[in-house]
Amino acid sequence: MAPPHLSILARDVHKSYGVGQRRQPILRGISLSIAAGETLYLTGPSGSGKTTLLSLLGCLLTPDQGSVQVLGREVARMSSRERTAFRRRHLGFVFQSFNLFPTLSALDNIRLVLSVQGVGLKAATARAEELLDQVGLAGRGRMRPGLLSGGECQRVAIARALAAQPALLFADEPTAALDAENGRAAMTLLTRLVRERGVTLVVVTHDERIFPFADRIARLDDGRLTHVWQPGGQPQRVESRKECVA
Repeated sequence: MAPPHLSILARDVHKSYGVGQRRQPILRGISLSIAAGETLYLTGPSGSGKTTLLSLLGCLLTPDQGSVQVLGREVARMSSRERTAFRRRHLGFVFQSFNLFPTLSALDNIRLVLSVQGVGLKAATARAEELLDQVGLAGRGRMRPGLLSGGECQRVAIARALAAQPALLFADEPTAALDAENGRAAMTLLTRLVRERGVTLVVVTHDERIFPFADRIARLDDGRLTHVWQPGGQPQRVESRKECVA
């Protein structure tokens, strides 16, 4: 069981894709711990395993070997249905391409998350309007994504991810579709909101311009965790792939 101050504890995690002799190793013995309320960035070259690791920590995948505990629950011991329910209750996601429903208004994109959890229409509307106000989009809730700018769509996506009041939030390349100014604005907003709520945030990114928003940065190379550092500091090599990063 992970200590209570940890949101995530991964030990010697391996993951491969493919069949038989064509299986391709993606993660090769990742060990990592993430404290409750911490903001951790995962970086590294394309193909290093960042998104696969994010999917494992976000209970979208299970490891081939090793252990992943999220909020004290062993991911591999949950059924597919249990993992789905766990994600809906405890986790939020922000995606590179926003993943908003184009035919729904900004308000309805947020209300949909709440309705899935059984929240009534009146309460869901109030919560969605409150979140739109918090992300600076009060009065624009009736607009569909196609009429919003990229930065505004990302703010709707952030509001949607926080709607169910998750304990953990996962963001996959959240600034990739934004210019520098909107990328900084999105991460300033996201960082402020998760810290106000004590939410643990895990971000996959290539964008070094947003590194200062992290508490720690972890680099993956060829499926292995190689360096960990704090913004402004020097990357420290992880000597053993089985060493948990506290």
